[in-house]
Amino acid sequence: MNPTRSTLLRLTLTAALGTTLLAGQAHATSDLSELIAAAQEEGRVDSVGMPDTWANWKDTWADLKENYGLEHMDTDMSSAEEIAKFKAEGENATADIGDVGISFGPIAVAEGVTQPYKPTTWEEIPDWAKDEDGHWMLGYTGTIALMSNKQLVPEEERPRTFADLTEGDYTVAVGAVGQAAQANNAVLAAAYANGGDESNLTPGLELFAELARQGRLSLANPSIANLEKGEVEVALLWDFNALNYRDQIDREAFDVVIPSDASVTSGYATIINKHAPHPNAAKLAREYILSDEGQFNLAEGYARPIRAQHLTLPEDIAAKLLPNAQYANARPVEDFDAWEKSARQLPRQWQSQVLIHQQ
Repeated sequence: MNPTRSTLLRLTLTAALGTTLLAGQAHATSDLSELIAAAQEEGRVDSVGMPDTWANWKDTWADLKENYGLEHMDTDMSSAEEIAKFKAEGENATADIGDVGISFGPIAVAEGVTQPYKPTTWEEIPDWAKDEDGHWMLGYTGTIALMSNKQLVPEEERPRTFADLTEGDYTVAVGAVGQAAQANNAVLAAAYANGGDESNLTPGLELFAELARQGRLSLANPSIANLEKGEVEVALLWDFNALNYRDQIDREAFDVVIPSDASVTSGYATIINKHAPHPNAAKLAREYILSDEGQFNLAEGYARPIRAQHLTLPEDIAAKLLPNAQYANARPVEDFDAWEKSARQLPRQWQSQVLIHQQ
């Protein structure tokens, strides 16, 4: 973390968190002071699915320790495992807060394992990205991007849209469709670009079927290892993965863009355990994650802050991310029920409609 920002934060933290008030919340600043005191009394916050290496959570945990004295421990697990843990432990809970994919937010509420808390930046979180009662809300988003290896794909051939993909000579890697959320969302994004939606993935599947017929659908996993070895020419990835991989390997060796015809934006949401042993520390953690500094921390980890439209990122952090203009035609999932049904059918459809054409 930048020492100047950290020092400034320590001096102005309570005031900063209290500057963005909900309408009618006249006592937000005093409420935050009480929350901070209660959290410090609890002394720690324990998370699930929020490891140091994902989205730069390490800086947020370090800030909570430095500024509030909160100890922390994380147990990494999937979204489904987090909810199952909250439910299984019940009143004997060992975890306070988790980070789950957006589609799991409503599931957690339906399972009755969450408690609500609206941070003071609530109004700056888009309606699609939060539960109306405050049980879950996104901290950051991911949008499907195109990543091209500059050494393997000439500049004039590098795709900028889904429509471009069927016109090139390069291979396209999408990953384990039917198994990985990133790959599934790439199919959904392709469907969006070709007139489909959450309930109709056929236009997206047809695009990949055409690549298979051309012998240009790569079955290589678009992992950082395979990208580094030159085994992937063009890949479809979450933007935060693509940008992170690019900078880890060689910033100048890869081109990363959001498809300009369409893409899908998804993200991850915090859920606070209904029976959290440290409920105030969990609420303060969410408050901090949605504060300017917490959002900067996520952006340091290449995750796009959910409050991006209301932030001016420091230049060094902004340089890591793509310009806002590239996201003009990216949109979130609007029909979660339809998308859940379609995602369940994807493994079979991928086999019968796409891989059957693989040369």
